[in-house]
Amino acid sequence: MKHSDYRIEGGGYTAVVLGLGAAVRQLTHEGRPLVVGFGADEQMPNFRGAFVAPWPNRIADGHYSFDGVDHRLPINEPERNTALHGLVFDIPWSLVEHTESAVTLGCTIEPTEAYPFTVALHARFSVDGAGFRTDVTALNTGSRRAPYGVCPHPYLVAGPSPLDEWVLDLPTATVLTVTPDRLLPVAKEPVAGTPFDFRTAHALGDVQIDHAFTDLERDDAGLATVRVTDPASGTGTAMVWDDTCPWVQIHTADLPLKPENTRLGLAVEPMTCPPDAFNTGEDLVVLEPGETHRTGWTISAL
Repeated sequence: MKHSDYRIEGGGYTAVVLGLGAAVRQLTHEGRPLVVGFGADEQMPNFRGAFVAPWPNRIADGHYSFDGVDHRLPINEPERNTALHGLVFDIPWSLVEHTESAVTLGCTIEPTEAYPFTVALHARFSVDGAGFRTDVTALNTGSRRAPYGVCPHPYLVAGPSPLDEWVLDLPTATVLTVTPDRLLPVAKEPVAGTPFDFRTAHALGDVQIDHAFTDLERDDAGLATVRVTDPASGTGTAMVWDDTCPWVQIHTADLPLKPENTRLGLAVEPMTCPPDAFNTGEDLVVLEPGETHRTGWTISAL
């Protein structure tokens, strides 16, 4: 089944958002790619540009307990036996509004035994001189309170040089360590003295990152900014968000089973909660019936 592509333009930016999963298929500024995209007839590879809800990242064994009831989610990462990246990245979203510079899509997560809650999602994608903005609204339209989390999944592109030569500015003090085999959370630790300390910007080199970070440094407006730049071309890409996302997942896209796709971009994923938050409860959003949660982020060219 062919799903719609929605193209928006403004301020030198052009984006293409899919009706399937509300995925961001392309994003450019003055013709320069800011994310690793994919073709119109290509299935979304490696969650490029995915919209991730109602949980970000992994839930161990697809199992969680909420309000005293155990639930089992479908396992979609069998090699690690996890439920990965939510329930809406591969379902059709409805068009709410489409103008030259903005598109709004919506979908409703209907209750199932695995996730017996009703959450209506709206995502507004817009472009102007400040960049490519996503604004997300989640409304609990059901009769019971619902666990919820959200994040985007763009692979940022700094420039034409290889990722190892890109310079990362990641102003975070704490990393969530993970098990090497399943990438499940272990403990929060200071980044100081680890390969993941990019508080002073420097080249990525051959470091492999697939970790969540928190304790973000923010400006006076409460905004956190991650920048990745290509010194050879003098270009770069930044991502900015507010304190509704106290976490960010960084992934250098090391894909040994897919060498043609490995280290093509740097995934930067502002998250409302860390991985496995349905089990730990850390920073988990709990939506009461009728309650709304709002968040958002901006990608811009440097």
